[in-house]
Amino acid sequence: MLGFLLHKGEGRTNPNHVTGKPQKMTHLEIILFCCKALGVADGYATESALGLYTVNAIYGDTITMPCPLEVPDGLMFGKWKYEMPNGSPVFIAFRSSTKKNVQYDDVPDYKDRLSLSENYTLSIKNARISDEKRFVCMLVTEDDVSEEPTIVKVFKQPSQPEILHQANLLETEKLQMLGECVSRDSYPEGNVTWFKNGRVLQPLDDVVVINLQKIVDRTTGLFTMTSSLQYMPTKEDVNAKFSCIVTYYGPSGQKTMQSEPVVFDVHYPTEKVTIQVLPQSSTIKEGDNITLKCSGNGNPPPQEFLFYIPGETEGIRSSDTYVMTDVRRNATGEYKCSLTDKSMMDSTTITVHYLDLQLTPSGEVTKQIGEALPVSCTISSSRNATVFWIKDNTRMQTSPSFSSLQYQDAGNYVCETTLQEVEGLRKRQTLKLIVEGKPQIKMTKKTNTNKMSKTIICHVEGFPKPAVQWTVTGSGSILNKTEETKYVNGKFSSKIVIAPEENVTLTCIAENELERTVTSMNVSAINIPEYDEPEDRTDDNSEKVNDQAKLIVGIVVGLLLVALIAGVVYWLYVKKSKTASKHVDKDLGNIEENKKLEENNHKSET
Repeated sequence: MLGFLLHKGEGRTNPNHVTGKPQKMTHLEIILFCCKALGVADGYATESALGLYTVNAIYGDTITMPCPLEVPDGLMFGKWKYEMPNGSPVFIAFRSSTKKNVQYDDVPDYKDRLSLSENYTLSIKNARISDEKRFVCMLVTEDDVSEEPTIVKVFKQPSQPEILHQANLLETEKLQMLGECVSRDSYPEGNVTWFKNGRVLQPLDDVVVINLQKIVDRTTGLFTMTSSLQYMPTKEDVNAKFSCIVTYYGPSGQKTMQSEPVVFDVHYPTEKVTIQVLPQSSTIKEGDNITLKCSGNGNPPPQEFLFYIPGETEGIRSSDTYVMTDVRRNATGEYKCSLTDKSMMDSTTITVHYLDLQLTPSGEVTKQIGEALPVSCTISSSRNATVFWIKDNTRMQTSPSFSSLQYQDAGNYVCETTLQEVEGLRKRQTLKLIVEGKPQIKMTKKTNTNKMSKTIICHVEGFPKPAVQWTVTGSGSILNKTEETKYVNGKFSSKIVIAPEENVTLTCIAENELERTVTSMNVSAINIPEYDEPEDRTDDNSEKVNDQAKLIVGIVVGLLLVALIAGVVYWLYVKKSKTASKHVDKDLGNIEENKKLEENNHKSET
């Protein structure tokens, strides 16, 4: 029977059309008619079985309903309609596929609110609660009529709930009106729940009484929920936060919105007195300011108390606080407070921690190199302290000990101590150690690898840093083309590079505020072979011994040369008497020059 009725859309006529004229029934109407004939209800279950398309819309927004049907070939026109509560259809929009014109039916509720696009999507501006109904998209060809329904659901988020008509104060052991929670303009209707400190308040006879009212606005169809709360408080409700939450439904499901919390003044008598130390820290140190606060657990609380201080026989009358500034270690002891009638009392013990440090010596200390310097850092504290040393911003592994001061021992020393588990209790003292010394010089020389020059180095120690000057002995000329290394731990080097054409003597002069030191070195001509001096000398005496050995070798070599020249002269004299006299004169001249050079070298070495 159902298949027969669906054939080509033919079937029973619908007498309930708004025009009042008989028309052919649509596919959906035929199906619903058959379902009713078979005893199937046309409610949610029937709609689910038919797979109805649903559009969720927000109140006041635009409702957009795409036509669930595919546009067939040979389409003549499309129409939209909606169903009245009694099931009768009301046509609202028409669009011709051939003439491309759109017509909207004269329906007052949808005047100037409709828009039908080319793909037969229906849009309704300014969504209302009355728009929540079943709409049908109808596509008509020459041979067939296709229809598909769409269910529109409209949702309206309520206003944030607020607690009105609040009680001025609450008294224990008395049931009284706490307030009303109001949330307006909701659709569909919501529900209201009361909370105390984040927990749901369940109704309880003579303790928690809740009454909920829901009022609908007949013009807009929106709901207003009002929930009143009667409550019997206890003293534990002091500072309790009361709030309410409205539960409502939106397009995406169930949602909640909470009111601002409200704290009520709860009155009850005092049953206990408590003393506190503020700030609430586990440790107190010297120099801190502390406040003793005495409180009663009644409300309104007591305004005056008696404070008992160590060493005082009588209580000190004060408000609920007693302030002590810049406390010292002698403030350690037991403190008490009570009501003015001494009926209730509480006590607490205060320990004032202290930390003392004594560094000997301290400040700026100047010592000479090689001297001894005993250093001590003495600690006195209320509990175990941690001590460590810092030199020039670097933490030391051990305490400093100076039996023979060196230049590298100079620096800024800090002895620092902290008290374990006492935040902020830290002491430190500094020692600025200056190690002075007269200039000391070591000279070395070496022939460079190219055999064309020699490097002379003057190794200098001393503090304050000595100024270095190079001169050439004899001429007294000053050499300015020098290079210096970095001054580290009282040591540095100054060097020059020369290529002497004859033997020279160089002098290195180092001078600071303590002394002026002068050291000289003989340097042979670049073409005269000699043993180079190593650069890493560490003993002045070894340098002097080597210089003396050089002097002796030079004298011996000179004597041998004189003997050799004398023998040659004698042989030539015997062989050729005339020419011998000339050669003798010339050789004697050379002897005189060598003697002079030897004497000059001997003086320089001495």
